[in-house]
Amino acid sequence: MTAASAARLLSGLPDRLPGLLALYEDLHAHPELSFQEVRTAGVVAERLRKQGWEVTEGVGGTGVVGVLANGEGPVVLLRADMDGLPVRERTQLPYASQEMGVDSEGNKVPVMHACGHDMHVTCLLGASAQLAAARDEWHGTVVAVFQPAEEVGGAPAMIEDGFLDRFPRADVCLGQHVSPAPVGLVGTRPGTVMAASDSLRVRLHGRGGHGSTPETTVDPIVMAAAVVMRLQTVVSREVGAAQTAVVTVGSLHAGTKENIIPDTADLRINIRSTTPAVRERVLAAVERIVRAEAAASGAPKEPEITGFNPFPVTVNDAEATGTVLTAIAEVLGGERVFTLPEPLTGSEDFGVFGAALGVPSVFWHFGGADPAFFEHIDPDTLLTDGLPDTVPANHSPYFAPVPEPTIHTGVTALLAAAAHWLCAGDRREK
Repeated sequence: MTAASAARLLSGLPDRLPGLLALYEDLHAHPELSFQEVRTAGVVAERLRKQGWEVTEGVGGTGVVGVLANGEGPVVLLRADMDGLPVRERTQLPYASQEMGVDSEGNKVPVMHACGHDMHVTCLLGASAQLAAARDEWHGTVVAVFQPAEEVGGAPAMIEDGFLDRFPRADVCLGQHVSPAPVGLVGTRPGTVMAASDSLRVRLHGRGGHGSTPETTVDPIVMAAAVVMRLQTVVSREVGAAQTAVVTVGSLHAGTKENIIPDTADLRINIRSTTPAVRERVLAAVERIVRAEAAASGAPKEPEITGFNPFPVTVNDAEATGTVLTAIAEVLGGERVFTLPEPLTGSEDFGVFGAALGVPSVFWHFGGADPAFFEHIDPDTLLTDGLPDTVPANHSPYFAPVPEPTIHTGVTALLAAAAHWLCAGDRREK
């Protein structure tokens, strides 16, 4: 039933692809930082209205929600995220971003769609257009969520803005993410599919002075260096080999001049984990090391450790995941759909919607990398050996999904998955 139903929902998609390509290139060239997606939200709202959706703007800041009611039936939530990253693009594409923005701390920064959220918006707008044009082929209600600020956890902002009461309550939540896997492939897994994320701001306190007389100071830069190196032992010595965790120091700032020892050093630390026990163990180890290194250095003041931007573990409902994998395989072909052998260490806030609604959710990844990157590589080895390090990954300044057939794959996957629920009562296939 799913393949035939999805085929009808996909009817006419090839004619729509040139317009979607132009949309994608426009969005890619004009990225916006988290909670600043004003232009993007405007483009989304305008297109949804033209398609015939009921549109609400400003949800959770800059979020857009479209509702298309089409008779009695299930309510399906489809979600895309909209924000870019403070990254200077180096792809050399003709539509590469030249945009600059101001981050949450007032710094002027380059902005790039380095994580593919422009692709997600394009695919969901393509799916929404197909659904609006094929209302005779399905029944129920679709809630299209264009979420702001995924990079800093924007889903809770939409929930806190009354999402559960303002819009039809979904029976299932579906979402996807473009990845550096070979274009055309789709993969996910039941249960934990993406890790939790915890971020920490750490300020180390020293005692500043002249660089020529370090004995009169407590050097916070040396203290920070000791912290960074010691943190490398957390995963290697305190987490089991069969468990998953990552500790990354992504930012370290201190000082203004080569001959001045500063008073403070600031670090930003990111932690990924897939189980509550490992999360607690790693967080405790990080705090223990930070405080111990400060004490060992003779710091005049305790370190300041503040958490921010937490992301929960992304968990796929097992039954719904099996349904989605089968549905997508029926349309794209079984050889292009696979089950991930273990959770990914990246994080997502998509699961917040399903958790808040108390309904199943499924999140999958679809490849967008140029096949040229995988010449002479057996695709079957990618699941065990990982991606070649020559493939630009998400958050890289060189990350650039091949627009086609990535757009086609993304739209197809969304509609194939949704068709299981929206076309469940199609009598013509009984």
